[in-house]
Amino acid sequence: MSLWEPAAVQAVRTDREGQIATITLANADRNLLDPAVMADLHDAISRADDDPDIRAVVLTGTADVFCGGLDVAQMQNDGNPVEFATALVTLLKLIPEVGTATVAAVNGDALASGFSIVCACDLVVATPQARLGTFEASVGIWPMIAQVPPLQRLLPRHALQNIITGVPFTADEALRFGAINRIVDASELGREARELAVAASGAGAALAAGRRSFYRYCDLSYQDALDDALLSFTAMFESADSHQPHDR
Repeated sequence: MSLWEPAAVQAVRTDREGQIATITLANADRNLLDPAVMADLHDAISRADDDPDIRAVVLTGTADVFCGGLDVAQMQNDGNPVEFATALVTLLKLIPEVGTATVAAVNGDALASGFSIVCACDLVVATPQARLGTFEASVGIWPMIAQVPPLQRLLPRHALQNIITGVPFTADEALRFGAINRIVDASELGREARELAVAASGAGAALAAGRRSFYRYCDLSYQDALDDALLSFTAMFESADSHQPHDR
């Protein structure tokens, strides 16, 4: 079986079209996350990032749900909550660190940790009926890990509106608050996501370093970010110059 050929009954599928890898959550009816599924998703993203011919990754789900979050029933019955949490943190740390553009094609509800995955991606398109956000507070739980990516994407007051109430955003609200980039009909979702993925990978060889610098600068002070940017700028052009032919 080739690297990109999906095996039967996999909860995470990878398909390739040109320079775009589409990774699909396909775990029963709500595409819930358990440690094994999160490890598979982590590995699929890592493999795509390691492939020099892949320039962008589209993340999506099957049927009409993107991801319903952690499989709480499994965690309560026979799972280890710390194992679930550790797998989620490992996955959420990976997405901003890869050198490949990431686009979330939100085909339906993206809730709890599913919303976190959406917020960790570079660009997001969603269907009009999709709900996006955490819901834990509405059942007496705080989304301790799931709150982190939304806080990186939204204004604190907008993020808190969802986190503290547990009421997910509608697609229109998510667009207005900056959690997604576009709303498109379900029939156009795949095409729109691929077009965004192609556009997002336009920087070519510069994308990997540039994408990583973007997320790094989000966490630095203004002065430190500019100092780092100068070093990165110099390194980028020194690297480009080293690949140019020179007269001998």
